[in-house]
Amino acid sequence: MRLLKLLALGAAVSGLIPGAAVAADKDAPVQLITLDPGHFHAALVQKFMLPGVVPDVLVFGPEGEDVALHMKRIDGFNGRTANPTQWKTTIYQGADYFERLLEAGSAGVKAGRVPVVVISGNNARKSEYITKSIGRGFHVMADKPMVIVPEDLPKLEAAFAAAKRKNVLLYDIMTERFEIATMLQKAFSRQPELFGTLEKGTLDDPSISKVSVHNFSKIVAGSQLKRPQWFFDPKQQGAGIVDVMTHLVDLVQWEAFPEVTLTKSDAKVLKARRWTTALTLEQFGRVTGAKEFPAYLAPYVKDGVLHAPANGEMTYTLKGAHARTSVTWDFEAPPGGGDTHFSVMRGTKASLIIRQGAEQKFRPTLYVERADEKVLRAAVANVSTTFPGIDVKAADGGTFEIVVPDKYHNGHEAHFGQVTEAFLGYLRNGNLPEWEVPNMIVKYATIMQAYELSR
Repeated sequence: MRLLKLLALGAAVSGLIPGAAVAADKDAPVQLITLDPGHFHAALVQKFMLPGVVPDVLVFGPEGEDVALHMKRIDGFNGRTANPTQWKTTIYQGADYFERLLEAGSAGVKAGRVPVVVISGNNARKSEYITKSIGRGFHVMADKPMVIVPEDLPKLEAAFAAAKRKNVLLYDIMTERFEIATMLQKAFSRQPELFGTLEKGTLDDPSISKVSVHNFSKIVAGSQLKRPQWFFDPKQQGAGIVDVMTHLVDLVQWEAFPEVTLTKSDAKVLKARRWTTALTLEQFGRVTGAKEFPAYLAPYVKDGVLHAPANGEMTYTLKGAHARTSVTWDFEAPPGGGDTHFSVMRGTKASLIIRQGAEQKFRPTLYVERADEKVLRAAVANVSTTFPGIDVKAADGGTFEIVVPDKYHNGHEAHFGQVTEAFLGYLRNGNLPEWEVPNMIVKYATIMQAYELSR
């Protein structure tokens, strides 16, 4: 790791090519530029070495603990015994870190390399980061959420339009598409003899339901996660209805209407609500290291307890089908547990249900209900051409469990490498799938509907 103060930037990059022009060769090596890495997801993008990505990484961030925690994780990946990484990081820190990235960041990228800005941290400036990085001609991979307030939605739409004009890619990191239970739920819903067609459902009984439970205290990359204090501020992180909710709304679109180009008029939010999770100062300190609540959290502190506005639920229609997505934050999971996901897709012939509780040993598991066993086994044979080794066994109450080999259960942290590899594939193809950009816009527009309705 090289730590360079911004005043030395010019000398450090002397002789390297200026400008952010994309290399003409689609097979050119990629160089990562990490911007303001305050969230641990920024490091997980680099948990493993990536094909076609050079080991040299530039990091631009403010003075303070966020960059230090990021580098501690990267150093941990480099120093581990099994499959260590070989990242070589140059850090630029100072109050004007973003301005210097825009002025000279690409000068640190050698000729022939393709620069990609990775944004995962404090979301207060997310729209600005995206807009100006695209304006500078960088490709951008942005962690969710890209938008945390409705007034930033037009900025995101403008950024996508600018990306198209500049022939660069803007993409959000949707790791949940790579969870095996979710991929199988989607795959079996594409088997009409088994699933039929997606039911429309009702407001009180939607045909699609996705419930996510997360934990403030958790283990990441083998260590207790230390969260920044701003993570609990909805003005900097975004509240539950605009944060993790992004994944759930994305999955509804991706599973129920795969490769269909959606429009904003396809989605209508019917109900939305939000609520808080109470944390004592001791709990807050355990995950942040703080000895007191910061002043910006004062509006959420009552009688010495932080009421974090982290939770949200919305019910909406997408092309006429009713969906409910819900996010809850607990302080910590039960022993042996972690973040959990529950999901239902109800078809006219069968229901596909993901459970991830103690009975499943906290591993996402897909069940099929209301299915004829012979038809189900034929569907398993079809799906196994894409996912070799899957099987089915009878469970309680006439339900069937889809049996998945261990090799598919690679864990949430590995999904960051998978989504990055998918992005790199799009980069080399020169474009995203036609439906991706319109559907990203629809996703955030839907969430902003819920944001406003919940208030």
